[in-house]
Amino acid sequence: MDLKYRKSWDGYVKELSEKVYDGKPVIYWEVKYPFPMANRDYVYVRERRDLDVDGRKIWVILAKSASVAQCPEKSGAIRVCDYKQSLAIESDGGSGIKVFMNYFDNPGGSIPSWLINWAAKSGVPSFITDLQKACNNYASYCKQVKT
Repeated sequence: MDLKYRKSWDGYVKELSEKVYDGKPVIYWEVKYPFPMANRDYVYVRERRDLDVDGRKIWVILAKSASVAQCPEKSGAIRVCDYKQSLAIESDGGSGIKVFMNYFDNPGGSIPSWLINWAAKSGVPSFITDLQKACNNYASYCKQVKT
């Protein structure tokens, strides 16, 4: 949910911002793709719900692509128009958490098989490792930002 923090640890973020259009917060996200591919960009909305299920605290975040006239397509990036993400985070009862994620996007364009293979074998596992490190370092980041 903290876009500023995401920009500090995710090396694939080229641009990431939230603006309000027609009274609704909308996120713009441009992702760096490896040469010779064009970057991809997303315009999406998200919502968060904090649930209490039989005494268990669960945070649910839903995101989906949105068409927003004030966010036109940019030269040099292919717009991802079909994106959905569901995320549920729950305490494991100790000092950790359980994370459940369902993610889909259609990146559009022609994606070479070598990139698909790299993403499946290395890219996604590397991102999950980076995400875990970011979660572990978030409290110290927040302390640094406040000082």
